[in-house]
Amino acid sequence: MSNPSIQLICSDIDGTLLDKDRELSKKTSAVFQQLSTKFPIVLISSRMPKSLRLLQQALGIENHPLIAYNGSLVRTENETIWSQEIPLDVLAAMVDFVEKQQNKIHLSLYYNDEWWVPRQDYWAKREAHNTKVIPAIRPLSATLEDWRKRKISAHKVMCMGEAIDIERMYAFLSENFAQDVHAYRSKDTYIEVSHKMQDKASALELLLQKKYPTIGLANVVAFGDNYNDATLLEKSGWGVAVANAKKEILNLASYQTESNINDGVALFLEKHLL
Repeated sequence: MSNPSIQLICSDIDGTLLDKDRELSKKTSAVFQQLSTKFPIVLISSRMPKSLRLLQQALGIENHPLIAYNGSLVRTENETIWSQEIPLDVLAAMVDFVEKQQNKIHLSLYYNDEWWVPRQDYWAKREAHNTKVIPAIRPLSATLEDWRKRKISAHKVMCMGEAIDIERMYAFLSENFAQDVHAYRSKDTYIEVSHKMQDKASALELLLQKKYPTIGLANVVAFGDNYNDATLLEKSGWGVAVANAKKEILNLASYQTESNINDGVALFLEKHLL
């Protein structure tokens, strides 16, 4: 039965909506397609827009908004509502640091639908497999030069490498740019870097103000599993953690559902909205 207090659905992707193979289950697709004409459905992720659009197409929600790069880019079908880039001088310092470390750390640079990598290595191939998007290849310095001319910078930087090298990168960012960027360690071999002032909850608030002014955060059901979902689940009226979520996320969420591999998001929506 539909709950009248829920007016918008918002879900994280990896570890939340997708199964163990990073795919959409048949049940998840079926439930979302049933709800797509009744509610705005917003995919919210650290992923790039191109990857999110592939999932939107599979769910039948291509005309719904999306929030990419942990909140740094908010887009509707025809419009960019919000864009927050990492300062270019910070990006240049990161590239310089990596080069001085003999390029032991892989840097993936993302701007809008662009994804640039310095080489097609293990890390690039792994991300391409996970997200179903193929990166473009050129030296980091060439990407910096191009972006400087175009007066743009990265919405997100993905740092990937061995745990000891990633620890050095994390320390470098913490010591030098804690006021400029948010460095989120999704794994001991990964750091996701985005602008300090942006997170998923604030991006969703911007979307509501611009696109759905009659809907407040109290009317949102939001699903997540990891630390970058914390503010989203805390501020949404219906903050739901999947059973496989980090312990801290399970503790702060108002509601819990089954794990991602057991269709937790679909089961919760089926119970409360169908």
